[in-house]
Amino acid sequence: MTTLTNTTEPAFAALGVRDEIVRALAEKGIERPFAIQELTLPLALAGDDVIGQARTGMGKTLAFGVPLLQRVTDGTAARPLTGTPRALVVVPTRELCMQVTDDLAAAAKYLTAEGGRRLAVVSIYGGRAYEPQIEALRSGADVVVGTPGRLLDLCQQGHLQLGGLSMLVLDEADEMLDLGFLPDIERILRQIPADRQSMLFSATMPGPIITLARTFMNQPTHIRAEAPHSAATHDTTEQFVYRAHALDKVELVSRVLQARDRGATMVFTRTKRTAQKVADELAERGFAVGAVHGDLGQIAREKALKAFRSGDIDVLVATDVAARGIDIDDVTHVINYQCPEDEQAYVHRIGRTGRAGKTGVAVTLVDWDDLPRWGMIDKALSLGSPDPAETYSSSPHLYAELGIPDEASSKVGAPRKSPVKRRDTERKGQGSEKSGRARSGTRRRRTRAGQPVTGHPAGGAAGADGDAAAQTPSTSPAGNAGTGRRRRRRRKPAEATAAHAN
Repeated sequence: MTTLTNTTEPAFAALGVRDEIVRALAEKGIERPFAIQELTLPLALAGDDVIGQARTGMGKTLAFGVPLLQRVTDGTAARPLTGTPRALVVVPTRELCMQVTDDLAAAAKYLTAEGGRRLAVVSIYGGRAYEPQIEALRSGADVVVGTPGRLLDLCQQGHLQLGGLSMLVLDEADEMLDLGFLPDIERILRQIPADRQSMLFSATMPGPIITLARTFMNQPTHIRAEAPHSAATHDTTEQFVYRAHALDKVELVSRVLQARDRGATMVFTRTKRTAQKVADELAERGFAVGAVHGDLGQIAREKALKAFRSGDIDVLVATDVAARGIDIDDVTHVINYQCPEDEQAYVHRIGRTGRAGKTGVAVTLVDWDDLPRWGMIDKALSLGSPDPAETYSSSPHLYAELGIPDEASSKVGAPRKSPVKRRDTERKGQGSEKSGRARSGTRRRRTRAGQPVTGHPAGGAAGADGDAAAQTPSTSPAGNAGTGRRRRRRRKPAEATAAHAN
């Protein structure tokens, strides 16, 4: 295993990176590599298999992205670029798929393929229509970034060809090789040539995951971009842990959101329902808040992320899955509304702040029932807070430690529009269209024995039919006499009925 032993920062060019990539990175303000990039690039550029591990926000995407782009364009990957995918990056979430695609496309700005065409980086993920993604593949895709489910769908339909791949990357590898994704990953691996370069990257890499990864890799080098005994979390992130009552949590969070120097903030929950509930309650208190969770359609999730990145909202409530796909450098606070499932989830959650050398604040709220779980997380990460202090929204130590003004209250303004709750906002349109058809469609005609009943307009509404049918002989229009009149069975007089019975 390779570990970082010095902090020298050579320029990308000194590590053998092509001028076109160096130029594109410089335009994005990236001129010197992070530690994981410095350690990974020499091996990855040489074609070696790599298992890369570094804390979140420390440049893992370019650690595999730069060698991937360089090797597929300079001929060292052995397969020419013909518009058939030569490199595949598999990610666990849609948000991460879009983020990685954007980063790779930016780095590939000046790279070209056969015939002088620009290198094509294509994203493939669920929640969006198939047709645009199929068309992108038909137009030529040199590098594909995708989520497992949609990748397999397009493979089975024959639109995505994986037989020409020379490079494979699993981003957030610990998640990709977990039981949930493993069957899909194995199916993808069976369609990829064995003579490929494989790279795995993640912030956390448990031993069993490394053992599993080695079964489909060729003598990989495990690179950790920190000292062996360094903490898994950022040193620049100040961590606070409080024991909180479930009924007081939203009140407590609303106070934390009024802390001095508080900027963009992410609030994490364990369940989709809780995420939406917290977002709704914060919106009622006047906070500019959005939500990202599995019950929202892809359009709604992208809209919330776009608003968060642009600053239109400064609070984003998300489930754990979103922690793997949101790469925003300016998040100042992370609030764990619910205790994470384990230490890996904790690391990924609070890794959204304190990124790229910036400072951050992480606040974790632990229910009484979650104290055993928190104790295990605290022990695994050596955080030194096994027994958090009992804390309420009015506790003086909360105000003092987080810099909350004394005048902070439960509300900051008038209620705001609550984040969308529909699975797909398009459903509203579909529903109204359906109801519109019911109101304005062809009106039913009354028939008897397959023949239209006379006396009723052919286009008469059901209501009109009912009214006409209810008319008695004395009230029916004269024109309705004859076959148009409904025959009514007359009831026999009671006396006649009795006589007949006798």
